[in-house]
Amino acid sequence: MKKFLSIMLVILASLSLLACSKSYSDRDVDYPSNLPSISEDYVAIHYQRSDNEYSTWGLWLWSNDSEDDNVVDMFNYQDDFGVIAFYPLSKWDLTSGELGIIIRKVDSWTKDGTDSDRFIKFSDYEKDSKGIYHVYFFNDDENIYVNESKTKVDKIKSAQFFDESQVLVVSSAPLDKVELYCDVVKISEENGAGRAMVTVKIPDNHEISFTKEYTAKATFRETGAILESKIALNGLYNTDLFNNQYYYNGDLGAIYSKTETTFKVWSPFSTDIKLRIYENGTPKSVDNTKGNDQYTEYSMTKGAKGVWNYKLSGDQEGKFYTYYVTNSSYPNGKEICDPYAKSSGGNGIRGMVVDFSKTNPDGWDDISYLSIDRTALTVYETHVADVTSSKTWGGTEAYSKKFLGLVEEGTTYTENGVTVSTGFDHIKELGVNAIQLIPIFDQANNEINTQFNWGYNPLNYNVVEGCYSTNPYDGYTKIKEFKQLVMACNKNGITTIMDVVYNHVNGAVGSNFDVLVPNYYYRYSNGVLSNGSGCGNELASENQMVRKFIKDSTAFWASEYKLGGFRFDLMGLEDITTMNEVVENLNTVNPNIVVYGEPWTGGSSTLPQAEQAIQSNANKFIGFGQFNDQMRDALIKGGLSGEKEKGWITNDTNIASTDVAKIVKGINGETANATNDPNKTVNYVTCHDNYTLYDRIEAAGITDDSTIKKMAQLANSVVLTSKGTTFILAGEEFLRTKNGNSNSYNASYKINELDYSLKIENKTIFDNYKSLIEFKQNTDALHGNDVEISVTQKDGGSVLVYTFQSNNKEYMIIHSNGVGTKSAIDTTGYSLVLDTLGLITEIGESITPEKYQTIILEKYYNYIIIEPNEKGRFCL
Repeated sequence: MKKFLSIMLVILASLSLLACSKSYSDRDVDYPSNLPSISEDYVAIHYQRSDNEYSTWGLWLWSNDSEDDNVVDMFNYQDDFGVIAFYPLSKWDLTSGELGIIIRKVDSWTKDGTDSDRFIKFSDYEKDSKGIYHVYFFNDDENIYVNESKTKVDKIKSAQFFDESQVLVVSSAPLDKVELYCDVVKISEENGAGRAMVTVKIPDNHEISFTKEYTAKATFRETGAILESKIALNGLYNTDLFNNQYYYNGDLGAIYSKTETTFKVWSPFSTDIKLRIYENGTPKSVDNTKGNDQYTEYSMTKGAKGVWNYKLSGDQEGKFYTYYVTNSSYPNGKEICDPYAKSSGGNGIRGMVVDFSKTNPDGWDDISYLSIDRTALTVYETHVADVTSSKTWGGTEAYSKKFLGLVEEGTTYTENGVTVSTGFDHIKELGVNAIQLIPIFDQANNEINTQFNWGYNPLNYNVVEGCYSTNPYDGYTKIKEFKQLVMACNKNGITTIMDVVYNHVNGAVGSNFDVLVPNYYYRYSNGVLSNGSGCGNELASENQMVRKFIKDSTAFWASEYKLGGFRFDLMGLEDITTMNEVVENLNTVNPNIVVYGEPWTGGSSTLPQAEQAIQSNANKFIGFGQFNDQMRDALIKGGLSGEKEKGWITNDTNIASTDVAKIVKGINGETANATNDPNKTVNYVTCHDNYTLYDRIEAAGITDDSTIKKMAQLANSVVLTSKGTTFILAGEEFLRTKNGNSNSYNASYKINELDYSLKIENKTIFDNYKSLIEFKQNTDALHGNDVEISVTQKDGGSVLVYTFQSNNKEYMIIHSNGVGTKSAIDTTGYSLVLDTLGLITEIGESITPEKYQTIILEKYYNYIIIEPNEKGRFCL
């Protein structure tokens, strides 16, 4: 999951708007004597527990307006009511006026009061005379209160179309009645009957219009207050009524030819859109020296299906463009980059008109898609910069952290008279046949003055990220250099897999999607952005134009860049129909395309579970696969497991039968209660998320370095002798460490680098990985779904043995962990292929495996038996 620190702590969260209220001003509060001097606005978060036990409870606070200003802390004061946390509001970017809050156990995922995130909306409160907003929480109560008396005020929490026939209104207190208006005309009324959730029917004779404004007027029973709220159209966006009027299945973006360029953008509810053409792709605000803000503006015309267009004559190649959009949500207009832009200037602010015939490096036309069975893939996951950011890489300095550096050949590192290959030559030497690049699309990062970031903060989905190019200002350079990377990999038998993040954007409010069609592209819960990603928003893939965008985007990348596949981040936030259609569409581009993803979400989503591309729905997947976290956790207790938990690899005292069962399933390319198809399974123990393998084992309390190395080697030995797609994190082949950092999404280039001195230190382990990868790729029985592998558990499950026939040979594989004593295994007729500990000198009639050892044996099984006949002659 997830990449940002916020994700790790709100991984199970979803947004939910809860009752807030106006506070009493100048409330009499006994402020702690050590409260800091207040010279700005503060928030005081009061928390009371019925058991008065506060020592294990803490806070997680964040703003959806920024992903880098989160606060994880304990309560810092106490009074007669309970505990208090005081914070200046300047700690956060509060453009939206809301502060997210979770009260949770300090060392676990346990939340208090609700499974949903709660939000303090400061417009609903008044400061006291000292400039402090007071909010009150009680254990096992989902509401936010104004004082210890649990006082609330009347509020319409949400009002939205449930479907074409009814509107749902949710309030903070019982209602007497609800009236619906279309523009200023009353169309319906419903008795509230003292309910806080009221459904109001739309009259049969009323024809819903998407261009009119619908409002709900609610009368509160207890106070008589009358409040109004605009009715959101979200519930209509996936209906035939909407799609028949507005679904558009044609081309969008800047459609280029040498004689003219047609600009098309879908924005059905906007009242005006201006096309702005720039000669320079970089605003002066990004670079005052190289930037330029002069533009020519053209009025676009709104056509059928809500598509605006403008045809600009002449050759516009290399020019940059934006849209200036005006609608009811952005009445003063807002300038955005086209979501269908295919390249951009500096920092992705302006799209670029691209002539793709000018983007191909020499030899590009000579390469084609690689045809590799997905179950024969050994995937090497890496960040572009990690491969070349270490001083031990030894390549061209100007290419460090860049696309060109990743595929530079001839780089080495020498230490104590020993020389090893580094960078691209290291990857080739290792022998993997697929490289998965964590996000290389345009991100909300500074491309000019770069800092390390994994890149799970999407800005422009169809644009190559400029920080990996040698010239981030030039839209062509980004494209050409990425194509050089793909071509170099392709020529060496390595297919390129792109990590894509179609589940959320860096920030929803004010994004290009949000400006073009407010509230359409994202999911909402009670009128607030749903947060199944843990990043503040989630794309509504089930809406037809969102689905179209994902299909168009992946097809563009696969076609233009000759990619071998896609890895979907938080794939559980994509609906299954979208994923199935994405793969079907991609197969028309590349019949050998491989698609897989994380079959989970980052928290609760408004997308029904039956529709989510999650592990339990794997049998509904058509042509795409999933990460097998069950095997990972059984082996090492990775992911969200507690640090001290131990799996089959790391436990030296006992064995959990459930872990063994999941490992056996994984060896056959299956997941428990999910799928028995190796084509849908990606086996692994570590990825960029969480700890490296070395660090994970060390965090579990294993202190002996020699044992850690053996355990780490054994873990991936199991993975690489299993069916299904196999996957390793870059650097695991020489025991990479991040010095215990379990979430290095923005740590530093140094923390994340591949240190090739470890290759010298752990050369034997590297050689074992080479042998295991070669074995996986060249052993037919570990591919496809033709051979059922029967695994025998010996010595109480501490030794796993399996044999199978493949390539005219019979193989025996033995995995032994660190629990208990081991018994002898009959090995008559076998010869040695690999011993990961290097202890076996010859194979006799039996072998007693050592702890943390993997042994691979082989013998020919297609014997021709020759016997003498009665005349002494031999016959078959």
